[in-house]
Amino acid sequence: MREFKVVSDYEPSGDQPEAIAKLVEGFKRGDKYQTLKGVTGSGKTFTMAKIIEAVQRPTLIISHNKTLSAQLYREFKTFFPNNAVEYFVSYYDYYQPEAYVPARDLYIEKDASVNREIDKLRLAATYALMERRDVIIIATVSCIYGLGMPDLYKDMRLHLTRGEEIDMHKLALRLSEIQYQRNDMVFERGNFRIRGDVIEIFPTYMETDEAYRIELDFDEVARIRRFDVMNGNTIEELDELQLYPAKHFVVPKEMMVSVTDKIQKEMEEAVETLRAKGKMLEAERLKTRTTYDIEMMKEMGYCSGIENYSAVIAGRKSGEPPATLLHYFPDDFLCLIDEAHVTVPQIGAMYEGDRCRKQNLVDFGFRLPSALDHRPLKADEFTAKMNQVIYVTATPRPQEVKQSTQVVEQLIRPTGLLDPIIEVRPTEGQMQDIYKEVQKRIEKNERSLILTLTKKMAEDLTDYLANLDLKVKYIHSEIDTFERVEILKALRMGEIDVLIGINLLREGIDLPEVSFIALLDADKIGFLRSTTSLIQIVGRAARNADGMVVMYADRMSDAMKETIDETKRRRSIQEAFNKEHGIVPKTIIKAIGNILEHPDGQPTDQAPESGDAYLNEVKKNANLFNAKERKKLIELLKKEMTEAAERLDYETAAVYRDQIQEIQQQFGN
Repeated sequence: MREFKVVSDYEPSGDQPEAIAKLVEGFKRGDKYQTLKGVTGSGKTFTMAKIIEAVQRPTLIISHNKTLSAQLYREFKTFFPNNAVEYFVSYYDYYQPEAYVPARDLYIEKDASVNREIDKLRLAATYALMERRDVIIIATVSCIYGLGMPDLYKDMRLHLTRGEEIDMHKLALRLSEIQYQRNDMVFERGNFRIRGDVIEIFPTYMETDEAYRIELDFDEVARIRRFDVMNGNTIEELDELQLYPAKHFVVPKEMMVSVTDKIQKEMEEAVETLRAKGKMLEAERLKTRTTYDIEMMKEMGYCSGIENYSAVIAGRKSGEPPATLLHYFPDDFLCLIDEAHVTVPQIGAMYEGDRCRKQNLVDFGFRLPSALDHRPLKADEFTAKMNQVIYVTATPRPQEVKQSTQVVEQLIRPTGLLDPIIEVRPTEGQMQDIYKEVQKRIEKNERSLILTLTKKMAEDLTDYLANLDLKVKYIHSEIDTFERVEILKALRMGEIDVLIGINLLREGIDLPEVSFIALLDADKIGFLRSTTSLIQIVGRAARNADGMVVMYADRMSDAMKETIDETKRRRSIQEAFNKEHGIVPKTIIKAIGNILEHPDGQPTDQAPESGDAYLNEVKKNANLFNAKERKKLIELLKKEMTEAAERLDYETAAVYRDQIQEIQQQFGN
């Protein structure tokens, strides 16, 4: 097995070595749950990488959204260039699940736009788990949703060896069984083509555009090659080939016959049950829909929505958990749950929402009762499937702390920066006080953040401060992606002095120029002013050596007290460490473009290709009232959007998308 090896110019520093040593020791002695409690900017991702290197186990890293997952994927790809680092998230760009609303007698058909690039990466993830152990999968909670059975997926792979005898016609049929489609004209992923005694197969799971060419000498496999689809050049000569199915949901033809019989029997029973309840319309609907699906499965081996029959296909009893990505991992794997205070509750919430929607479909004759068993895992089923888990978060919940045999703190930042100073001031005269504090920061060329509780308050406060001649903007959910990125860039460049928002904790955004945070209504009870939220907010000012947070409140809430005590404790430890090692904290110097980063380190507010200057020139000079110039600009933006999406840089892709939509709305296509 190829070993995990971190490639980095840096070595663990601060309290990273101690954290790594403790967590690795706990893993080796068999602790099921541990927690890494690391402050913002302490290098938790690097610590995770060094833990993986030390334990040498296949690893699953779960995050709570695609943006953060993509960021982790890029970072781990950099840390482990010689190992299999894969990406497993929902492959839908747009997803409208099948649903029925009884109150309005409204059936909503499933509608989805599948991102083929992400589908390829999902298949690459399961392929890597089948073939090797040096695998790291970065996933969202989509990893707890039903997937094809790993044993069946593995059993249905096609194995070819140089020198063996095989009939071309039978080989083509075998490829069709594992969901490859013959297309002699267009050679793309999931297709195969036959040219005389040569058959070429383009697997769905290859991360690069590589395919296989099998050459026959009569009925004997004379040569197997892996080649570049773009130029046709041979990459590698092979003695044997393992070809996995083109889809996760695949079933052998002989097995499909018995499966359709079971589905037929379940349909007849469900139809009778509906009729007995007087639901004649629902019974007829169920019979018609299911009969069509059965015919498709018999003829094609597949049907639209086949995942709804996965329980019957797998032979699972009612209530049994489905096979998921977790079932593709070996039993000794390591699971790291990033931002655990958000991710763990999300995992627990998935089942109930899915069940509620599907129950209506079953009750009103749109689906068989077995469709209820195509679902995400329940919280206890997820826990049962875990081997050993490390929660990674700056603010662990009591549940994670209680579960963990040890909570390892990582409080020292490699930069030596301290947690900010926190002061509590009365609400009376708070606007005048904020104005004074902001003016101090402007004189030092630093920035300020103000956090409110409502959108209306953010907008009104922006107008108020603007009338005082401050350069101020607000951000909330109604501000589109393009504007958000532009506002954040303007803040860092000094075009804006103050940014007002409700929750400015978006992942992947570092604002080292911010040295002052004003927290309004700090004593209010609720999610936005909970201990977890307050600690996360305070961390926004920890990128600046002069970081300071002022909480405006007329009383001291429990959340405020806990946040202040915890921040003081952390700061004292950090100060003692700096004094002992002679470290002088310095504000992070970071290029303005790097609000969010590309995989190759380029800023997202700049397109990565060498043609950027050309695109920017077109943007600047285009007369958008001219249809030809407008079309030219839209085509360029679409090209940049597609390339950004292929790099998994969804933030940049969203910026280009919003620009296109804005042009089309104002000027037409």
